Amino acid sequence: MTSNELRSGEGLRLRSHTVHLDDRRILSITGVADVGSFNEREITLLTDAGAMLIEGESLHITRLDLVEGVIGVEGEIAALEYEEDLPRKKGSLLSRMFR
Repeated sequence: MTSNELRSGEGLRLRSHTVHLDDRRILSITGVADVGSFNEREITLLTDAGAMLIEGESLHITRLDLVEGVIGVEGEIAALEYEEDLPRKKGSLLSRMFR
């Protein structure tokens, strides 16, 4: 599912995209379409607002519901970055998953 499919209204409802961060340790995000990759230092997501990179230490996914579009992450969160033109610069989300 792509952001364009979500916006086009092809039988799918639009979801709100929100980011909530508590004390740089507890992160919750809505509007999540897919998880590209994850490890203790980096999580890549496809959100309704574009590709997102979460960087930090000891990162753990505590909740994941792609039907509802929700993810919860705990750990030492150092950076959140949207990568709108990710496919042109670094390859598709799928190609990054299989590095």
